[in-house]
Amino acid sequence: MNLKLPFLNKPPLVAVVRLNGAIGMAGRGALNDAALGPVLERAFRKGKPSAVAFEINSPGGSPVQSALIGARIRRLSEELKVPTVAFVEDVAASGGYWLAASADEIWADESSILGSIGVISAGFGAHVLLARQGVERRVYTAGRSKSMLDPFRPENAEDVKRLKQLLGDIHDNFIAHVKDRRGDKLDTSEDLYTGEIWLGRRAVSLGLIDGIGHLRPKMQARFGPKVRFRRYGIKKPLLGRIGVQIAQDALSGIEERAEYARFGL
Repeated sequence: MNLKLPFLNKPPLVAVVRLNGAIGMAGRGALNDAALGPVLERAFRKGKPSAVAFEINSPGGSPVQSALIGARIRRLSEELKVPTVAFVEDVAASGGYWLAASADEIWADESSILGSIGVISAGFGAHVLLARQGVERRVYTAGRSKSMLDPFRPENAEDVKRLKQLLGDIHDNFIAHVKDRRGDKLDTSEDLYTGEIWLGRRAVSLGLIDGIGHLRPKMQARFGPKVRFRRYGIKKPLLGRIGVQIAQDALSGIEERAEYARFGL
């Protein structure tokens, strides 16, 4: 007699983790390693998934948080022998592309924006405005570089040189990550590390992504039409949106919109 037990014949499972928004910014739902850590652990470990897919829509943000999240994805994938696939929506730029490159494969829409493999630091200078208003800035430090790039004091050439060195070192880390993850797929005849961005089809020819494709049809083609999807994401608290929290969320939203605006989104 041949017994068929339903729980022994389940279709393959794909865990889906949504990575949406700026990386490392303050506010609820921001992408950072502390918030995403438990989510990724569940996605990789629960139900023995055949793959973990990432829906990515991020303009970037903190290079450190990008590296921490990417490293966690790699550790879990290699430890549990679970393949990973990134699916880019509107944008995976800068830190967003760092996350995408942490997966084994990257797929995108023809109009997805990808790349921006560079590092940026932006600020403002208000010392002239203060002087016009008769306001005197007083700063006392112990340590020659403690007030580096103070926006209320004139820009110092030595500070700028030091900042550019830091940005250069971070850029080198980014380039090393992309080369390590994409390897021989990259078009070495092109300089891919200028901070330039490309649309999906061009990104394929440059080796930055593996092809044009969307999550559900691509996973169904790979694992069969009955493949199951289980979604994971950062849970938002029901309480706490009062007082200062509302102001923090509003500021975070403005900063995030500014990040997306850099790419015309």
